[in-house]
Amino acid sequence: MGEQQWQSFFRIGKWLLVTVIVYLIVRMKSVWWPVIDFVATVLTPFLLAAFITYLLHPLVEYLHGKGVPRALAILLIYLLFFGSVGYGLYRGIPVLIAQLRALDEQLPSLMNTYRQWVRHIHDETSTWPMEVHTRVETMLAELERAAASAVEMAIRAMKSLISSAATFVLIPFIVFYMLKDVEVLKKAVWYLTPKRWREPGLAFLQDVDESLGGYIRGQLFVCAAIGSAAALGLWLAGMDYPLLLGLIIGMTNIIPYFGPLIGAIPAAILAATVSLKMVLVVLAIIFALQFLEGNVLSPLIVGKSVHMHPLVIMLALFAGGELAGVLGLILAVPTAAVLKVAIIHWKERYALH
Repeated sequence: MGEQQWQSFFRIGKWLLVTVIVYLIVRMKSVWWPVIDFVATVLTPFLLAAFITYLLHPLVEYLHGKGVPRALAILLIYLLFFGSVGYGLYRGIPVLIAQLRALDEQLPSLMNTYRQWVRHIHDETSTWPMEVHTRVETMLAELERAAASAVEMAIRAMKSLISSAATFVLIPFIVFYMLKDVEVLKKAVWYLTPKRWREPGLAFLQDVDESLGGYIRGQLFVCAAIGSAAALGLWLAGMDYPLLLGLIIGMTNIIPYFGPLIGAIPAAILAATVSLKMVLVVLAIIFALQFLEGNVLSPLIVGKSVHMHPLVIMLALFAGGELAGVLGLILAVPTAAVLKVAIIHWKERYALH
């Protein structure tokens, strides 16, 4: 048997071994999944604290660079951030829970209105071909199930957040010590990293931060501004559930291109149960905010920090949405940016050697 045949058998054996290992790992899910769940529960506050530290650290460095002592800069940024967040949660969560409960109670009435629309659409489309008629009814039924599921999911999420409040109380303390000892943490990571990975890893992280850091910080600020403005505008227009709808609009605004459309759908549906005039007012508010975001806020604050063509961003969004739904849409652009930097570094350091 020749050397090439032995290599072929070796490759086949290697892939068979990998397949068997993956199969055994999947079959033993009941053994390792509780361990992963425990580790994820323990690490969640630290990961969130690390993310907040990553957002706030440049502000601390900026103030320190202007001559403010580091300890005072940390204290100012820390108190400003957590004071604002704490006050917002203190005033906003009771209102949000009340609006969710009101929406849950009013859901049967909204469903009655919705069923009247369905009957009207059914009558209007009765002369259409049977296949088209069936598809319209199927689409409306799926929309009803999605609406009920979304409300139920939101209520469960709020209850879960409240039940986990004790865990999240630790986050401000963890953030404070991370901000205070950020240089110590950097040195610890540096010495724990194998020597041959230190320089390439540092260059990679610096490029990721340059490409992604400004985008994340700017996008979060823009989303908070748009969500707050939307809630205020809907409240002034007399729309029900303004804080809930503003939260949805702000959260979905983080998704490029498609986010404004996704955020406008719940507001438009609820406005349609009031009147056509309210639908037009709500759509006008959302359109005005998106015009402001697209032409003023995003170019000024976010800019083009990810340095990716719009077609690449759209491809990433389609792939993320297909793989992980809404979460995939939110993470699509950051993931694509990291992959882009990783490919560039791989080509520079390995492919060319």
